[in-house]
Amino acid sequence: MNRIYSFQHNSASLFVVATPIGNLKEFSPRAIETITKCDYVASEDTRTTGNLLHEFNIAKPMISCHEHNENEASEKIISLILNGKNVALTSDAGYPGISDPGAKVIKKAIENNIPVSIINGSCAFLPALIASNLETNHFYFHGFLKAKASERIKELEKLKNYPMTLIFYEAPHRIKDTLKDIYKIFGNRKATIAREISKLYEEYIRGDLKEFQDLDESSLKGEMVLVLEGNTKQEKISENDLISIIKTRLQDKNISKKELSKELADIYDLKKNDIYQLIIKIKD
Repeated sequence: MNRIYSFQHNSASLFVVATPIGNLKEFSPRAIETITKCDYVASEDTRTTGNLLHEFNIAKPMISCHEHNENEASEKIISLILNGKNVALTSDAGYPGISDPGAKVIKKAIENNIPVSIINGSCAFLPALIASNLETNHFYFHGFLKAKASERIKELEKLKNYPMTLIFYEAPHRIKDTLKDIYKIFGNRKATIAREISKLYEEYIRGDLKEFQDLDESSLKGEMVLVLEGNTKQEKISENDLISIIKTRLQDKNISKKELSKELADIYDLKKNDIYQLIIKIKD
């Protein structure tokens, strides 16, 4: 067990700062104050973050930390913090570590007993979910699907029996192919596309996957969130499908066998002990 207070200490910290996904007014006073007090800012794209900070008259030494150099950048960031420097970690938009670089830095900070504090702010998938008119009590956030069609289809096959609302991020140049593949694998379901969230041309397109096949691709601009109805029609999940779901969920190293057993038992109305034994069998 490892207990670390976020603020009741005298050591340097890693501050994970969410940045606006569109509207600059969503950059909170707390975020501005935190970055102003930090010694360095680590960012996905120093130009993008630099422009944001310029809008708020903030000038700080910057460290580039993107998907291609995150391991190397992590070492530099951790070294700075261990030497008494506070570092703010940002992505281009939203939260670092959520479908953006940052997770490796956060993990390494925790491994080094460095206090990690999250400075809340904008997030794309929550507004999309809340305004989707779909079930919000239970949902599964997947993020971006694979760009390669064959890999994307394999992912969708594993997800097709999930009964909770599903949430995906997608780019405009792939949205039509993604909608086509999902419709082919899932069949027709209620769905919502949220795009340009918090920006001038924010739009919610509510309907179903069949209707979405006829959408004009030229009208689908900007980063998008796709929210899908879960598989509510399944009577009983097969053992093979359950095994596939367990294998997918076990990729999350932070979830315990006990937690996963309870989660799946609640979702599929099964006995926790039966699922627990199946998980042990799969892991062995």
